[in-house]
Amino acid sequence: MGNKMIVVLMMVFTMYNGFSQNFQGKATYESKTQVNMDFGNRQIPEDRKKEIMERMKKANEKTYELVFNAKESLYEEEEKLEQPGGNSGRGMRFRAMGSAGGDLYKNIEEGRYLIKNELFGKIFLIEDNLEKLDWKLESDTKQIGKYTAYKAVAIKTVKRPNMQALFRGRNSDDRNADKKEGQDTKEKKEEEFIEKEVEIVAWYTPEIPVNQGPSEYWGLPGLILAVSDDVTTIVCSKITLNPKEKIEIKAPKKGKKVTQTEYDEISREKMKEMRENFRGGRGGGGRGGRF
Repeated sequence: MGNKMIVVLMMVFTMYNGFSQNFQGKATYESKTQVNMDFGNRQIPEDRKKEIMERMKKANEKTYELVFNAKESLYEEEEKLEQPGGNSGRGMRFRAMGSAGGDLYKNIEEGRYLIKNELFGKIFLIEDNLEKLDWKLESDTKQIGKYTAYKAVAIKTVKRPNMQALFRGRNSDDRNADKKEGQDTKEKKEEEFIEKEVEIVAWYTPEIPVNQGPSEYWGLPGLILAVSDDVTTIVCSKITLNPKEKIEIKAPKKGKKVTQTEYDEISREKMKEMRENFRGGRGGGGRGGRF
């Protein structure tokens, strides 16, 4: 470990001891996710393609608020007013498939998280253990707002909906393949989701010595101010430390309790249903279906 990082860690230790157990904070984050859509041989009018891409783009530009202390945090999306003539919940629910798309509570001390997420009109409460990434601390720095941020990187396995498979048209080869007996179940699952390893780049500040961060990220010697993977970038735009009004961090309680694995399986089944609807020419999942 370089001398610079030793100094940083010593600074964190000193500042952490100086913070009271009642220390609280509130941070605003802007999140943007790139959308790369391949409609394949699906016969969709150009104006409809443009509409779908625009809706997906808006659905993937969000503002979140993180309230935190040394032990807990709650990451919530800021509500936006429905635009006149908007979708009003009909059609595809692009947010529904995100593992951390809803209210996310992290308890660092207990090593667990809770997510309240909506999937086609049904509320789920996902509870599981926090994933601890193997962060590599680097000496690179940059200024984010008034804070000096240090770089850290980690490798993370992610699983995302396969939107290309959703829109891909159904041809004779597809139908013949489905008729084959003994088709591998794992291959079917992989068609709904894509799993791969990606590099996570985070920027944290020892000036706010808590192990918290936006979305599912945590575990660095300072608040994470910015983090990105291969498609999503999250950047802090505002921080308030020790606000006059005490913050009460409440873990979500409503919803059907499931583990992350159980929720992923439910999401996979809904993706499969949506794909069949598109292939059958019935549109984009206008009905929620049964759970």
